[in-house]
Amino acid sequence: MFKARNKETKKYEMDMCSGSILKKMLLFTVPLMCSSILQLLFNAADVIVVGSFVGDNALAAVGSNTALINLLTNFFLGFSIGANVLVARFYGAKQEKELKETVHTAIMVSIYSGIALTLIGCIGAKQILIWMKTPKDVLPLATLYLRIYFIGMTATMLYNFGSAILRAVGDTRRPLYYLTAAGIINVALNLLFVIVLKMSVAGVALATVISECISAFLVIRCMRRSEGGIRLEWKSLRIYPQKFLKILQIGLPASFQGIIFSISNVIIQASVNSFGATVVAGNSAAANIEGFVYVSMNAFHQAAISFTSQNIGAAKYERVNKILYTAELCVIVVGIVLGNMAVFFGHPLLGMYTSSEIVMEAGMKRMGVIAKTYALCGMMDVMVGSLRGLGYSVMPMLVSLVGACGLRLLWIFTFFQHAPFHTTTSLYLTYPASWIITFSAHVICFMIVRKKLAKRWGK
Repeated sequence: MFKARNKETKKYEMDMCSGSILKKMLLFTVPLMCSSILQLLFNAADVIVVGSFVGDNALAAVGSNTALINLLTNFFLGFSIGANVLVARFYGAKQEKELKETVHTAIMVSIYSGIALTLIGCIGAKQILIWMKTPKDVLPLATLYLRIYFIGMTATMLYNFGSAILRAVGDTRRPLYYLTAAGIINVALNLLFVIVLKMSVAGVALATVISECISAFLVIRCMRRSEGGIRLEWKSLRIYPQKFLKILQIGLPASFQGIIFSISNVIIQASVNSFGATVVAGNSAAANIEGFVYVSMNAFHQAAISFTSQNIGAAKYERVNKILYTAELCVIVVGIVLGNMAVFFGHPLLGMYTSSEIVMEAGMKRMGVIAKTYALCGMMDVMVGSLRGLGYSVMPMLVSLVGACGLRLLWIFTFFQHAPFHTTTSLYLTYPASWIITFSAHVICFMIVRKKLAKRWGK
């Protein structure tokens, strides 16, 4: 029984420290892309169902929450990056005891994070949405959706931390299987709650919570049935101080970086809200479509973290540069192809979210700027992933603070306030501009770090 289960566990894991980088990276990223797309479908299903069967106000209510949800969750999800780096490093170095302590610390952190998010989201939902200048006709529905959504945050955190641990050992297939099951249930419940039971935004929020609980249960069950250092044991669940500090060392800067991006997105969302419900609805629909492009590119960011970390743990330093070049090449191809396909098929895609021509026109304005240039965002993220895999997390945080958040806020609070520049197109252009500047700065940082580490490694 033990040998059979151990063999089953090993079948899903991946040695990233030998063999073809491109082949293994594609084997790693394709299931991860599919998993991320399915996870994104949770929110997309909400938006499509309410847009088609309830109305544009409900569509705006659900869509206007996206930036805020990302802001509140990204801080805690940054810790999962710290866990991912440590797990991959100890796995590559074959240090079972260190690996086990890291895994159990990460799961406890996810539980505490989920509880904190539930309290913040449920208590402060309305006031935060008011600060974001959410239109008055959208505010009640948006508040209701947000409060129900955050009830399920512990399950969301458990799934994300658990899947980060599995990714660190090369397992991206089983999280895909679990999200497939949860995603089908989510869509079915959306249709039941909204069309049959007439529950509006409350129905789609409840469906999302239930599906997140299912995916969390499945990933925890997977870890309970695994063997080796990633096996989850109830008696070992606690915070191991040294591992927690190491997770914080990498994860906290990643958390702040996530918040930095999210704050700028929230401020941009507030600026979009000032153009009225029609623009908010079009922006929300376009953002959901672009999200599929983003998560596809983000798979290579995750690959850069896990591949780099495992090879550092195994002292295969000569593979670090090859991993970066391979990930960058892949993300450029994926970003250009999918981003331009999203624009080319923009009208029929937006038609899945709304039948309003003016809402679709507003969505196409956003996609014409952001989706076309999305490869730049992927290139920037891969650089960040490589730096994090090397153990550097403060540096990309500081670069992002200046290059992304700083530039966007500077534009919004200066030129955007004046009539010639007070347009949605002007607002959206801040994205590609910030990506170019931030990517360039990350390249310089990587060159400095790589040179410094080469001396330490004697390479």
